[in-house]
Amino acid sequence: MSPMIAGLSMLVALLGLLAIGTPIAFALGLVSMGALFAVYGAFFLETLGEQFFGALSSFSLVSIPMFILMGAAVASSPAGKDLYEALDRWLNRVPGGLVLSNLGACSIFAALSGSSPATCAAIGKMGIPEMRQRGYPAEIAAGSIAAGGTLGILIPPSVTMIVYGIATETSIGRLFLAGLLPGFMLTVYFMIWTIIACKRQGLGLSELTQRFSMRERFEALPRVLPFLAIIVAVLFVLYGGVATPSEAAGVGALFCLILVVVIYGIFSKSWKFSQMRTIFRDTLKESVMIMLIIGASELFAFALSSLFITQSIAQYIAELEINRWALMGVINVFLLVAGFFLPPVGVILMTAPILLPIIMGAGFDPYWFAVILTINMEIGLITPPVGLNLYVINGIAPDITLGQILRGSLPYVICMILGIVTLSFFPQIALFLPDLIMGPEL
Repeated sequence: MSPMIAGLSMLVALLGLLAIGTPIAFALGLVSMGALFAVYGAFFLETLGEQFFGALSSFSLVSIPMFILMGAAVASSPAGKDLYEALDRWLNRVPGGLVLSNLGACSIFAALSGSSPATCAAIGKMGIPEMRQRGYPAEIAAGSIAAGGTLGILIPPSVTMIVYGIATETSIGRLFLAGLLPGFMLTVYFMIWTIIACKRQGLGLSELTQRFSMRERFEALPRVLPFLAIIVAVLFVLYGGVATPSEAAGVGALFCLILVVVIYGIFSKSWKFSQMRTIFRDTLKESVMIMLIIGASELFAFALSSLFITQSIAQYIAELEINRWALMGVINVFLLVAGFFLPPVGVILMTAPILLPIIMGAGFDPYWFAVILTINMEIGLITPPVGLNLYVINGIAPDITLGQILRGSLPYVICMILGIVTLSFFPQIALFLPDLIMGPEL
């Protein structure tokens, strides 16, 4: 059997298992074991455990459950509500300021949680009812939150960036820095579109009459600033060479737990200590899910390599006599389609090791490519059939249909595509901070 036929067979089998609802880790594992049995027979069992658990032996993986714990602690508290209210008081004089407040809250909460669904749920629970109460259409209210939530996988600390770093053996610190400016760039693009849309439809004009004194504005900050300080502290120790990503994640998770207990458990009495069990339970479930996917994807990559599928694909693409930007266009379309059907972690683990040698051979920077890949995954989060953020929004606002949420999200998809185009013309937006702080990579 030729490598291409073997690869197509594995792809069809994988898509078939996913189509019937098989969890991605089990689908990857079953297809991998079938392929390895075809190559080695029953002898593949000797390498099964070594490949699976070898993928989980990296010390960098410790940072994943720590950052998830950090996000779970913040998501369990009213921090999202306080963040939203604080921004609303500062942006209420801008047309569409309430939507801008939600987008700003999403970008900051995304940096705290590193999770798109958590960001959508935390900000959407307060933001969507408030926007609709003030006369914003359901499409704008739901679409802005769904799109803002996608920033959770780009703005550091990001679990998907950690997964990319482990899969491609690139620096997690540089990846975090590479995602920072593009994440804020997308936030600005989202806000610009929001202002244009609100002005065209005459929305948010009633907010312009509402005034907050400087005292009222500053009163909203004390509960928010400690969490922002944690983000700054984590990034400082990470890029200042004080700690590794795993150590920084552990300290960040500890301080997030302490702040939640002190600010919301002791002082405001709006958080119950019984929620600690839920925090650790959710952290454990999500961490185990990601670890299973990582182990199974390593098995899948080993099967692809054993059947010479990876090598054949790389050779075929390398022999294509096309412009490198045309090649990047093909890769973007492929990633976009993959993101429609698979979660970001699964796409990154399955494709990044194969695509990295190809894009580096074409002269592209691997850290710049990480940002491009992540933005493609963001688009997948708000587009069907998977579109995880669409379903999260539908869950917290069931009276808004999926069609309405999707229509509200589409303009932000265009903003993300514009972001990819901007990064293609100006790659230094992603590379400036890594080169400035950590120096050019040799």
